[in-house]
Amino acid sequence: MTRILAVRLDSDGDVLLTGPAIRALADIGTVDLLASPSGAAAARLLPGVHTVLEFDAPWSGFRPPAVDTETTLELVERLRTTGYDRAVIFTSFHQSPLPMALLARMAGIGHIVGTSMDYPGSLLDVRLKRADPPGGGHEVEAALDVAVAAGASRPEHPGLRVLHPLPPPPDRLPADLRSGGYVVLHPGASVPARGLRADHAAAIAAALAASGHAVVVTGGPAERELAAETVALARQDCPDATVLDLAGATDLAGLAAVLEAADCTVVGNTGPAHLSAAVGTPVVSLFSPVVPAERWRPYGVPVRLLGDQHAPCRDSRARDCPVPGHPCLSGVSGADVVAAVAEFTQPTDHPVRAAHEAGTGPLSTSRGDR
Repeated sequence: MTRILAVRLDSDGDVLLTGPAIRALADIGTVDLLASPSGAAAARLLPGVHTVLEFDAPWSGFRPPAVDTETTLELVERLRTTGYDRAVIFTSFHQSPLPMALLARMAGIGHIVGTSMDYPGSLLDVRLKRADPPGGGHEVEAALDVAVAAGASRPEHPGLRVLHPLPPPPDRLPADLRSGGYVVLHPGASVPARGLRADHAAAIAAALAASGHAVVVTGGPAERELAAETVALARQDCPDATVLDLAGATDLAGLAAVLEAADCTVVGNTGPAHLSAAVGTPVVSLFSPVVPAERWRPYGVPVRLLGDQHAPCRDSRARDCPVPGHPCLSGVSGADVVAAVAEFTQPTDHPVRAAHEAGTGPLSTSRGDR
């Protein structure tokens, strides 16, 4: 069978968005996925991946490492000894596949596919071009275009997926909520401009709690302080409400389990939004327009997009909000979020989630842009 090296050297959210393309490639060969350390956990959750390889690339990420000649040559040798027939390099619009294509060529891989606006010389056998943002389609569709160019067939139902079974809920989640009945609020983001401040997140949590929702605040180990402040402030406003702190209590697979049981996820444009989509849970997305929603909004589940998509920071790719007060998101009130959550928390089972679980869900469902 064809041996395929897929490459996505980004963070967890980017890797999850590549999942449908990986599954398409798995229909034509055995797929190993080369991921960065920040994306390896998501890579291990993707159906269709045979082996996850890790490489901390010096041309990728916010704080890339220095060039390590020995480690780089070790990767080339590992790729050579594995004997891949094809390399399929997935990138975002601001990234180049050419450094990885050079390593793949050095490893003797004979057929290399990627998207490049730069002249690739002899490094790519199939070169795709993509329209400048906000055009160019959603990241999921762009990745599928690359997979199809590499010989895969476009799937009929290309939603996001993760491997099951997922872990049980963490012990910190009370027994009466272990099967669901709560809203997840994930205030943090790896890029500060795409997340929520603690006071804003707390106001949202308090509004959700006051409207009768149990609220579970999640976050990674680096977001414990943000989550703790969010929960403390929310409890001050709504002392008798259920507002729980699960930040740092799970790994990525455990977070997927928490999100899967939730009625809805309230989150910025960051990895857990895509993880929520991958487990079929609707998303209220407080979307900072520093990147275009047309490319990066949650995919394949019901989504309510909140936030000023025409704010001055639009398409700036800023890591820190360049406008005092973070107005693109801070203008979203707790009442706005409560109303959006209400669209997805009706007592009847949501038909789109049922379709997702059956593997027959739509490409995308939107409830409109604020």
